[in-house]
Amino acid sequence: MFSKLVSICLPTYNGARYLEETLYSICAQTYQNFEVIISDDASIDNTIKLIEEFKKQSDFPVCVLHHTPVGIGANWNNCLEHASGKYIKFLFQDDVMEQDCVEKMVQVMEENPKVGLVASKRKFIIEEGMKTEEINQWIATYGDLQDYLNLPPVEINILDTSLFGLKSFYGSPLNKIGEPSVVMFRKSIVDEVGYFNEGLKQILDYEYWYRILKQYPVAIINKPLVQFRLHQNQATNVNRNQKIDDYKLYEQILYKHYRKLLHPELRKRLYLKYHPYPQFKKRVINKIKRLLK
Repeated sequence: MFSKLVSICLPTYNGARYLEETLYSICAQTYQNFEVIISDDASIDNTIKLIEEFKKQSDFPVCVLHHTPVGIGANWNNCLEHASGKYIKFLFQDDVMEQDCVEKMVQVMEENPKVGLVASKRKFIIEEGMKTEEINQWIATYGDLQDYLNLPPVEINILDTSLFGLKSFYGSPLNKIGEPSVVMFRKSIVDEVGYFNEGLKQILDYEYWYRILKQYPVAIINKPLVQFRLHQNQATNVNRNQKIDDYKLYEQILYKHYRKLLHPELRKRLYLKYHPYPQFKKRVINKIKRLLK
């Protein structure tokens, strides 16, 4: 039986509505050697009250951090900075782990020492008001994030850097691995790839997973080990009403850090868009055209 310490990292902000179910899923884990790191971004609902009650009743270590809000990435990183486990298991305040989630993920990591991150499939909890045709279409597209990779039907698939070279890599869904609640990774990796990019709002999870994938293989468990909740107050829905520059930044990140690994067509497109010479040439041509007019 594996016994390495796992840090279950739970960043919170006004999450009282679903938090009890999330906390219960931690208590129900078949794997026993874990600590819980909760970083709260100054919640003003009953989040802290529920967390303190959870801490009192728990027979495992629970660290509660009161964090000054400066974005979700900073809150995630605050969890990381205080985690002591060999493995990091993120869980969001509205999601639920299956009872064997941590156990299955630790097993994959221990049996595959070269793997840096493991992810699983997920089920969906669809709240009332979200059961629309739009959500049905969303699930059809994003329900299985690896569906477009044509992976063999085995219990565990291993992804490597060849993923970046696929023509479908930059196609929807851009996140080919999963949300934070469905992943576990080695804490030692943080020393190599750094922390989450706090300048990003929407894509900071898979931008981080791809940093890991560039260095280590990623395992995908072809079984749903997490229930992912869809509701109106998710950060994704809130961010839709805000100006988000993440996708432009993502292209720049790909060009700067992954260019040689990308499919030739994408590599060429990003080169023409971001390399100084083509941009300079384009400006000169446009200037000449204006002068000729």
